[in-house]
Amino acid sequence: MRHIIALALPAAVLLLGCADDPIGNATPDQAARMDPDAPASAMPTTASAYLAAAASSDQYEIQSSQMVEGSDAPAPVRDFARMMIQHHQKTTQTLTGAARSAGITPPPPSLQPKHAQMLAQLRAQQGDALHSAYLTQQMQAHQEALTLHRGYAEGGDTPELQKAATAAVPIIEQHLERLRRIGSNP
Repeated sequence: MRHIIALALPAAVLLLGCADDPIGNATPDQAARMDPDAPASAMPTTASAYLAAAASSDQYEIQSSQMVEGSDAPAPVRDFARMMIQHHQKTTQTLTGAARSAGITPPPPSLQPKHAQMLAQLRAQQGDALHSAYLTQQMQAHQEALTLHRGYAEGGDTPELQKAATAAVPIIEQHLERLRRIGSNP
């Protein structure tokens, strides 16, 4: 198991950096949901697109982490999953509050197709394969979330949501650092 985790995280980082552009003729808001390496200028700049992408990201983090939290994963993986549930429930509340402060009724959180597919892939795994896939997906999802929140913080159309996006960035960076530590110290 430890060797799987140690190999899975660097592989995920390499895959993220080498992925072909799957976007085609997507709009900037669609591109932001599909390509974690998209420039900030391609990130959602409208409140509705940002809220939908951020809500999906949070829901994926919560649901995938709930699958692992109660499993027989090594303690550092279960602890990380528990932290993801708590932190992403909080970011959902923060974004909902910021949207309401801006006079926006946030849509109910729902998974975008990419996140639903990632959850389906996790559900098909068990044991060490589940834990390894979870960590790999977490690295990818957090890279994408970092790009999403940075992009909106820099170019979003709603100051209250820009402030929430700015506040999310260091939290996501901490999650990425914790993932790297788990991968290097299985």
